[in-house]
Amino acid sequence: MKIGIVDLDTSHPNAWVPILQEMGHEITAVFDGGTVHDAGAAAVFAAKHGIPVVCDRLPEMPALVDAAIVHSVNWDLHVERARPFAEAGKAILIDKPIAGNARDIRQLLAWSQSGVRIAGGSALRFCEEVEAWRQSRDPGDRIVMALAGCSVDDFNYGIHAYGLMLAIMGPGLASVRSAGVHVQQQVELVWRDGRRAFLSVGETAGYLPFYATIVSEREVRHLQADPDRLYRSFLAAALPYLAGETASIPPLDELIEAELAALAARTSLLEDGRTVSLDEAAASSAPGYDGAAFAVQYRRKARGQAQ
Repeated sequence: MKIGIVDLDTSHPNAWVPILQEMGHEITAVFDGGTVHDAGAAAVFAAKHGIPVVCDRLPEMPALVDAAIVHSVNWDLHVERARPFAEAGKAILIDKPIAGNARDIRQLLAWSQSGVRIAGGSALRFCEEVEAWRQSRDPGDRIVMALAGCSVDDFNYGIHAYGLMLAIMGPGLASVRSAGVHVQQQVELVWRDGRRAFLSVGETAGYLPFYATIVSEREVRHLQADPDRLYRSFLAAALPYLAGETASIPPLDELIEAELAALAARTSLLEDGRTVSLDEAAASSAPGYDGAAFAVQYRRKARGQAQ
């Protein structure tokens, strides 16, 4: 495919473009909105990676590409960044978190239901360690419970724990309850068939890896994801779907369960730990996680500035 890169805010564009090129895709255009970097960053990025076109305006890009990858660190920009491509019927991959409020999620789902190919979210949803566990396990060995977690923050990084758990347990989340905060926030997830799992997310004194422990009736299995292999596994799953070659990736309404669960956990934490259904989270008009405020903090850290 011909792919356009939208926003250069994080380390992901530099890491992903060589993988995409190795996979045979052509990166034909780049745009940066200046959330993190100063003017001229897109031209430098294009020269480094051999990208022929730097778009001054985002609406210029859909005519040049088959698909766009949106890397905006301010997740509240994702819908507007995706809009020109959705309206042109082009495929869209949205880096994690896909969206930070239910209103944006509803818009993305509406585009998906109209036929636009949209994927994205946490790369942990496609990690090799979960796939190896899935291939080796006895399908008759019922899961008793599972625990997953990571560090850094509740949402921008915490979404990886939600994605990892959904990779293990599958879709069908019914409700979420925050059990409160002890160093990190602990979150209980309940599936429609009654299965339960727990997450621990948020800042810690040191960096914690992406981990999960799965307790079944016959064994206890601990998984720790290798971060060096995550991007390739994610792109290998997503790009064939975006190209229209396969439908093996989960549909957007399943992928987005991670973000809805995180939104439900936020509501539950703010409301003294009441149980919040995913249906309630999906219909909410609450502001959700503040992408603009996060982007300001991210820019300061990227530039080594004081908070």
